[in-house]
Amino acid sequence: MEQTNVVNVHRARSRRWPWLGLLLWGASMAAGAAGDPEGAPATPAVQGEVYTEAWAVSQALADNPGLAAIEARARALRAVPEQKGTLPDPQLLVNLMNLPVDGFSFTQEAMTQFQVGISQMLPYPGKLALQEEVAGLEAAAAEDRVAEMRLRLIRDVRTLWWNLFYLDRALEIVASNQELLRQFVTIAQTKYKVGKGLQQDVLLAQVELSKMLDREIALQGMRRTAAARFNALLDRPVAAPVKIASRVDESLAEAGEASTLLAEAESRRPLLRQQARLIEAARLRLDLAKKEYYPDFRVGAAYGLRGGNNPDGSDRADFATFMFSMNLPIRTDSRQDKQVDQRTSELNRERYALQDMRARVAAEIDAALADYRRARQQVILFREGIIPQATQTVASMRAGYQVNKVDFLNLVRAQITLFNYQTQYWKALSEAKQALARVAAAVGKETVHE
Repeated sequence: MEQTNVVNVHRARSRRWPWLGLLLWGASMAAGAAGDPEGAPATPAVQGEVYTEAWAVSQALADNPGLAAIEARARALRAVPEQKGTLPDPQLLVNLMNLPVDGFSFTQEAMTQFQVGISQMLPYPGKLALQEEVAGLEAAAAEDRVAEMRLRLIRDVRTLWWNLFYLDRALEIVASNQELLRQFVTIAQTKYKVGKGLQQDVLLAQVELSKMLDREIALQGMRRTAAARFNALLDRPVAAPVKIASRVDESLAEAGEASTLLAEAESRRPLLRQQARLIEAARLRLDLAKKEYYPDFRVGAAYGLRGGNNPDGSDRADFATFMFSMNLPIRTDSRQDKQVDQRTSELNRERYALQDMRARVAAEIDAALADYRRARQQVILFREGIIPQATQTVASMRAGYQVNKVDFLNLVRAQITLFNYQTQYWKALSEAKQALARVAAAVGKETVHE
């Protein structure tokens, strides 16, 4: 409300004294556009239609369809190990044996019988346990993949949120710039009409205003693109309006050393843990392939019912049948040997993949940490050095302009330079927060300081 009152007062007075309106407007913008150096903590919830960073993350974790899909797959894989460790279903045998075809009589021949039995396949000892253990590792790896996807989703949401935050601040500064340049145009025109100014001052101010309009168009296009991607992550309509909170915590603490973060990533990063499980699963598959050199067995029993009588008039006795069979792995050169070779190559592939992932994780940490440190230094430089100095310069030039000791064009350029520094400050802060989100995800945490 106080800011609105200042603007209204300056608009009223500028109709009589344009230069006074310029000074009031510039003072109010310089005081507010640089932001609170200490910052203010973001509200951890939605207030109306304003989205905070924390709310956006929680909403994405709850509604993102990609995360829900791999969570469903992980739940499905959790049901597999018990299946793999269970014996195959037994087989029911129903046979009508030795039935004569000349009369199809059940009592004509002594060997005719109605047979009922059951058989069970028994894998070689250890195979079922290995299959169950492999499936358990694959299910655990799927859980790790969910955790990795969760970290990447948090990283992407935070990156987009901070990009939108920067674009909103940039658009606000551009809007302030446009209003100020319109005041400059009015002042230049007024001075030119009374013979105290130059026409080139009017033209230069109009050119700078046109540049600001072009900048606004570009920023609005960038924001629409970012908002569409942001909505997609939150499973919202891509054209839904996105309003980002304007008050944030601007503090930037140290992120730690790369070697410490890499050591932490070795134990925390779900991607590396997942690959370690896949290596162990590949090793167990190799052990399982070696057991294929040994046979599987089948056992069974049947009861045969006979009808009719023996020659002496007694009833024919029923038959009991017991069965045992096994496969004979005799083509080992073209089957078992090849399977062992295949599983050995797969194990080596998974080991090489882990080495590659470790290198990529180290590169991710180094790159994100370098970006964070660079942006953090820029934030400190803009906040503590450049912006205060540029603000003092503009204030001094305004005072000189009042007494005609400063050229109009130099005043315009100084004011535009100040606004550009303010824009660069918000961009550096946004980049630092985005880099911090990448560092956290690369290490395997939701936040660096958790």
